[in-house]
Amino acid sequence: MAAIEFQDIAHSYEEIPGQESDWAIKPMDITWKDGGAYALLGPSGCGKTTLLNIISGLIQPTRGRLKFDDLDVTNLPTKEKNIAQVFQFPVIYDTMTVYGNLAFPLRNRAMTKRDIQMRVSEVAEMLDLTSDLNRRASGLTADGKQKISLGRGLVRSDVAAILFDEPLTVIDPHVKWQLRRKLKEIHERFGRTFIYVTHDQNEALTFADQVAVMNEGRILQVGTPQELFENPSHTFVGYFIGSPGMNLLPCSLDGNVAIVDGGRIQLGSRAGTPAPKGDLELGIRPEFLKLDREKGEGAVEVTIVSVEDLGTFQIATVQLGRQVVKVKLWEKQEISPGPGYLSFPPERTKLYADGQLLMG
Repeated sequence: MAAIEFQDIAHSYEEIPGQESDWAIKPMDITWKDGGAYALLGPSGCGKTTLLNIISGLIQPTRGRLKFDDLDVTNLPTKEKNIAQVFQFPVIYDTMTVYGNLAFPLRNRAMTKRDIQMRVSEVAEMLDLTSDLNRRASGLTADGKQKISLGRGLVRSDVAAILFDEPLTVIDPHVKWQLRRKLKEIHERFGRTFIYVTHDQNEALTFADQVAVMNEGRILQVGTPQELFENPSHTFVGYFIGSPGMNLLPCSLDGNVAIVDGGRIQLGSRAGTPAPKGDLELGIRPEFLKLDREKGEGAVEVTIVSVEDLGTFQIATVQLGRQVVKVKLWEKQEISPGPGYLSFPPERTKLYADGQLLMG
């Protein structure tokens, strides 16, 4: 195992990068701690796979240094980095049995037959592959083949880290949850460094201890799932995480009061004056808003446009001036379209300037 450190790492696929958009990975410094379970979360095309391939050595960064613990491995080839990588689509030997596929990385390292058998049996049991060990890999479903790929990444005990590049894409939905749980159990049992790339927030938030949210080649925030949900440091993080995502409303400031289309919303005591520079937005999660028919202290008048019943909760869509706001309600709260009043708890209401958190 090893800590993985990026020192001013950046990468461009252009021969001579010029403008900012030429960089797939913008300059970044980040450390993935030894033994951590990390998820790298972001939309397609944001640079997640490029970052992963820099770690594994499939890509050499345009600039910066990559270190495993205190060893500079920037220019080392993949085979010398001692990394296991599981790709989006199964990478297996179809003509081999399941046992042969799982044993292959261990045979290459001249392990004894007895040790190989013990290790393969252990990993096969973890992934429910024991009954398939003597089957040819070509005869398995896509789910089974990807389990083999996962097993080939997990079977080695000497790797610096295991990298997962959207490994559950080809897995049936009903199996995905089981495999995520298995991977989490394996991490807790062996304490290996896992970095798991995904665009699915449910996968990231249920698998990882720390989630790095990425967009347009930058890591915007690293934190626990709770930290990212309750205190997003960037508007993209607030909107990308959550269902629905954070409400983001353009506003101006009057002291500690945010003004949204004429509605006055009290902020916490740290807002201060004069107003900060940049485009200001008020941010609040749908879960933290309170919607009533009667006007409460500090509530602003809104129009309830619709209420959608989603079983265990409801989502109300309301209009605050020209702004559309989503509110999450308890399943039994009786509310219907028409006039209403919306309360913004100051302790849950955040203020952003040019996308960056100022207070809240």
